[in-house]
Amino acid sequence: MDLVAALLPGAVPGWAALLLIAASWFTSAFTAAFGLGGGIAMLALLGTFLPVSALIPVHGAVQLGSNTGRAWHQRAHIRYAIATPFLIGSVAGAAVGALLVVQLPDAFLKLALGIFIIAITWTRIPGMENLRGAGVAAGSGIIALANMFFGATGPLLSAFFAQIIPEDRKALIATHAAGMTVQHLFKVIAFMIAGFAFAEWLPLIAAMIAAGYLGTLVGSRLLDSMPEERFRFWFRIVVTALALDLMRRGAMALI
Repeated sequence: MDLVAALLPGAVPGWAALLLIAASWFTSAFTAAFGLGGGIAMLALLGTFLPVSALIPVHGAVQLGSNTGRAWHQRAHIRYAIATPFLIGSVAGAAVGALLVVQLPDAFLKLALGIFIIAITWTRIPGMENLRGAGVAAGSGIIALANMFFGATGPLLSAFFAQIIPEDRKALIATHAAGMTVQHLFKVIAFMIAGFAFAEWLPLIAAMIAAGYLGTLVGSRLLDSMPEERFRFWFRIVVTALALDLMRRGAMALI
């Protein structure tokens, strides 16, 4: 247990490190099977044990590794015609967001984002499945811009990709993993520039990434055996649950 405790700096107990590593396996398996949800669950669990100053950068690094592993394992299903303009749009959106100094009300953002996510999850926008090139770049730019003001844009990105890829669950999850890899890479680079000391957290981050990749293997098998219609139903349920929780937190902040 003392060896396990060495994975964490400070006085965090060894059992906490084991719990976080096991949770990384489970949340990665869940995300590989259903497309999202694991990252938010991991953020909540990390918040129980990590200091606030380390929470977002460590979570970003773990999610970068997790999404990279999922994108690599499912690389045959990535829609590169979508992923490439998404990368371009994300860079542009993040750059524009970095230049803006206006601070939007967090509570109203949560409510608006939650309502919008539910709306596009349960309705089809005509022509979205044919969106490519400049259209994808514009959409990803808006999402990247929103991410500069409000970090939890994973459900929004999932709902956006679900509109563009309505017929292939494997392509949806693989392309989403590639997109989230880009977003988390930007986040980690930003924290490195800001001077966050990733080195002392690397043993824990590496162990969680390794466990997460094993979880991805299991979740991918579940995805392979899941009928398309059943996947789409549970995908909408998970996205809706996350959006409702987003709206709840926004409403609580207004009280």
